[in-house]
Amino acid sequence: MGHPLLPTLASENNSIILQGRMDKQPKFILTINVGSSSLKFGLYKYETLEAGYIGAVEIGDDTNGLFAVKDATGDIIFTKKGPYNNPVAAFNELVKWLNQNKLVEYIVAAGHRIVQGGAAGKHPALLTDYMLHNLCKLVYLAPNHLPAELEVINIFRDTFPAIPQIACFDNSFHQHMPDCAKYYALPEKYKNMGLQRYGFHGLSYEYIMERLSGKTAALGRKRIIIAHLGNGASMVAVKNSIGVDTTMGMSPMGGLVMGTRPGDLDPGVSLFLLKHEQLTADELDTLFSKESGLKAIGGFSDVRKLLNIELHNPDARAAIELFCYQAKKMIGSLAAAIGGIDILVFTGGIGANAAVIRERICTDMDFMGIELNPKSNRNNLEFISSADSRVEVKVMQTDEEWMIASHTKNLINN
Repeated sequence: MGHPLLPTLASENNSIILQGRMDKQPKFILTINVGSSSLKFGLYKYETLEAGYIGAVEIGDDTNGLFAVKDATGDIIFTKKGPYNNPVAAFNELVKWLNQNKLVEYIVAAGHRIVQGGAAGKHPALLTDYMLHNLCKLVYLAPNHLPAELEVINIFRDTFPAIPQIACFDNSFHQHMPDCAKYYALPEKYKNMGLQRYGFHGLSYEYIMERLSGKTAALGRKRIIIAHLGNGASMVAVKNSIGVDTTMGMSPMGGLVMGTRPGDLDPGVSLFLLKHEQLTADELDTLFSKESGLKAIGGFSDVRKLLNIELHNPDARAAIELFCYQAKKMIGSLAAAIGGIDILVFTGGIGANAAVIRERICTDMDFMGIELNPKSNRNNLEFISSADSRVEVKVMQTDEEWMIASHTKNLINN
């Protein structure tokens, strides 16, 4: 559903520069999160990890990209429309804003979300020449994410060579999955090539678990399912505070149906398209990454648009029905994997903001102990389960950028 900052903007404002705000300026950690539809960033105070500035560059076509920044109070202080049609253009606009506001000299380190770190991507690490060389070898595991992330990292290094950069791996949360959940039923040589289920959205799941730890007694004994639902969507099953299984696999294309990705497919579908449609590997990649999912069924990848037209558009209605059906089925599957469920958390752009989607997913789930309080759900309260629900159902905003900042600070301190 996009970055929560962007839909609130009513007008463009190119004139606001942070005049008079540089007195007693704190040191910052810069976070950079290159996604498929946006580049999100934050400047977090080094001492406290409080957000100083947060923002996003919405990546659009040649004319309708949007750059926006909020300050620590949540006020929108800068917006600009422009031709941000790729992550590099988005990053260049961020660099321009940092320089205009003389913030670069206060940045002590930059933390990057890296979607795929491979089997070795288990902990945050300094981005050295050696690491960048190894990450380049993993592009085949995430061809739609890693190239842009690496390009931004290299531009940053050329532009600000004195600022250390830290890699925070999105798949590291899932590193402790048991072999039965991790490996495919393929010959050993493919396992040795790195073909396994890595899982993603790990920084989001880490943040949610961090939040839960401060609010939930005996968290380690709880069986938890976290549903990160957005343009990219996945779920994770957590037991003993460890990720036991997840819906995405080797790449972020698998699992749930998503905005432009099909989710899990019978391998025969790929074979059919290769053999009978004579698609090339690149064409197949484009089909599965950009032309499938909700967009293929309902005409739009944005759930908000689909919900707005579903009453009069059967295709949009079918897309929403499939999304909720698959989410319901995945919750049941993950609950079986961990022997039940005590807590269900909805997060991500859709999960945290679309009450009607949560309602449809949880309908007829009372056999599992999942029952919603309709009023709490409509109002997007944190606790949305009914008094009779055996499962605690929660709505939580995630913050991958804060998690990146926390990892970056811990690493440079050590």
